[in-house]
Amino acid sequence: MTDERNPLLPSIDVAQNGIGPASSKSRFDRWWLMVALVIGLILYLVYTQPDPYRRVIIFVQDGIRVTLSVTLTSFFFVLWLGLISGLGRLSKNPILSGIASVYVEIVRGIPLLVQLLFWYFALPSIIQQIGATYNIQSMKDYLANPIWMAIFGLTFCYGAYMSEIYRAGIQSIPKGQMEAARSLGMTHFQAMRYVVIPQAIRVILPPVGNEFISMLKDSSLVSVVAVADMTRRGREFMAANFIPIQTWVMIALLYLVLTLFSARVVTWIEKRTRIER
Repeated sequence: MTDERNPLLPSIDVAQNGIGPASSKSRFDRWWLMVALVIGLILYLVYTQPDPYRRVIIFVQDGIRVTLSVTLTSFFFVLWLGLISGLGRLSKNPILSGIASVYVEIVRGIPLLVQLLFWYFALPSIIQQIGATYNIQSMKDYLANPIWMAIFGLTFCYGAYMSEIYRAGIQSIPKGQMEAARSLGMTHFQAMRYVVIPQAIRVILPPVGNEFISMLKDSSLVSVVAVADMTRRGREFMAANFIPIQTWVMIALLYLVLTLFSARVVTWIEKRTRIER
């Protein structure tokens, strides 16, 4: 049963009878046991074989912080860039729609690794050449910051994919929602902000969560542009100690913990915001 005033909202008696959102929120997500199992495996290896597993964790702990900071910062900007470009693709203005569409199609056609290499190596060279041409000393001396170039590269790439998620989510909302908002006196902007986009965000939570997990894994690619993330620190440890098996087993387990934990958090958010139909 649904509320006649808004078919997207569950009726009060359904929630009270325990077959609506209240009951789904109370269920325990058994996949947390997988997270605990992997953490337990890491602890077992660290305490039973401190050399080398504990040494690996100590060596890469700063890389873990870099991986998380790069991923979280990039994803924050991706959410906004994706929303802007997604609205641009839906715009009736042919110029805005064209620019957003070209951006999405070009970025989706170039591998992320190639984009990161371009932003870190090619872009500074272009800026330096422009500075030399116009005798601008600050541009001639420009050097790329590895972390910020990595964040920019991830944001620029994943923003294109996120824009398609936003576009699909907005288009999935019935047109009657916009028409009802406009009939209440809202402008198009107000209707999008207060009615359409909030509903679309609930729809796109699963793919957005998947994008975050994909970005967390793809953040390992920033190790090729001088960012001391977890993967790069793992390579340095392996090169110094010549123990590839133990090194990459521990690195893989650390990534697995991060991705499993992120997936569980996304699932929890979905349950908290789910609208029963």
